[in-house]
Amino acid sequence: MRVAMRAPTMRILAIDPGYDRLGIAVIEGDPSRPTLLMSDCVQPEKGAREVRLAHVSRAVTGAIATYTPDAVALETLFFSINKKTAIGVAEARGAILAAAGLASLPIIECSPQQIKLAVTGHGGSDKAAIALMIPRLLPLPPKKRLDDELDAIAVGITALAFGLPAH
Repeated sequence: MRVAMRAPTMRILAIDPGYDRLGIAVIEGDPSRPTLLMSDCVQPEKGAREVRLAHVSRAVTGAIATYTPDAVALETLFFSINKKTAIGVAEARGAILAAAGLASLPIIECSPQQIKLAVTGHGGSDKAAIALMIPRLLPLPPKKRLDDELDAIAVGITALAFGLPAH
């Protein structure tokens, strides 16, 4: 008799990094059965850069303490036309990576193409296609979600599909 082996269950803290809005989600399970434990959109108050980045760091550190993930997943930085936005996102990524490093958590970086492929099956999908697919892949409690929160959920689904990098 042959016994099917199931993929190990992982808990991922998934983040769509941002300076103005940070999508954050905790996804658990395996690629075939993801479960959403939590999702939110963190919006630091406008003000000094260091205060905003501290808010990002506290949000990530709090989620790590509350949900004890196996890894932190985030979307890779892509360069936009707006350099000010790109710098802010890069700084937010630094705060996220520092919080993960302090907790000794491995990082899973997901490219936009990987996210599109994992969620929709097509690497050239748009944001609308991703938003439509997410509720088909896992049950979502009813609430209004901003794009950043949906993007974090998509990052979590992708991290479960691609897993931890081999060492």
